[in-house]
Amino acid sequence: MEKYKEEFIEFMVESNVLTFGDFITKSGRRTPFFINTGNYTTGKQLRKLGEYYAKAIHDNFGDDFDILFGPAYKGIPLSVTATIALDNLYNIDAAYCSNRKEVKDHGDKGILLGSKIKDNDRIVIIEDVTTAGTSVYETMPLLKEQANVCVKGLIISVDRMERGKGEKSALTELREKFDFKTCAIVTMEEVVEHLYNKSINGKVLIDREMKERINKYYEEYGVK
Repeated sequence: MEKYKEEFIEFMVESNVLTFGDFITKSGRRTPFFINTGNYTTGKQLRKLGEYYAKAIHDNFGDDFDILFGPAYKGIPLSVTATIALDNLYNIDAAYCSNRKEVKDHGDKGILLGSKIKDNDRIVIIEDVTTAGTSVYETMPLLKEQANVCVKGLIISVDRMERGKGEKSALTELREKFDFKTCAIVTMEEVVEHLYNKSINGKVLIDREMKERINKYYEEYGVK
């Protein structure tokens, strides 16, 4: 596993974004782990988050894109901080773009924030996590309404590796539906591998019991 992935896993733990216990997801699933990206709140955290995204984007897409598109609302700061990091780390001067929830009819009019979209723009969609891929299904027609663009793919922070609407993972469903690349900074398999019996700030988050609970969760909700 790449070093930046190991660092990102520990960064999520230290930021209280990745936690372990007993949770109920929005879809009603009882899960032993939870990812709350809303807990990235400080400038330092957002700077580091952008750098991890930039490294994963560079690994997966190189410089074969023009715009990072972050769906409202959580995707807005992600697109901004990642474009800054891409410039700082790789001298890639990509543009950022996001959507508004409502069309603005005065001043900077329209549905978009940031860069305007034009024909032949190469776009990477940036998200936090995806369970069913709802925001991407909403984003694709919005982008196509703006111009004849090429969506190169989707990058998220953590691939939960569980079923989406059917028997396949949400990322696989999106890849097959829209014929683009889907990827994550890390997968839950990598998270478990790195944290199993490892002490972070004096505490082991995934011991034998927790690992058994995670395995049981994936037996029920994991990709077959």
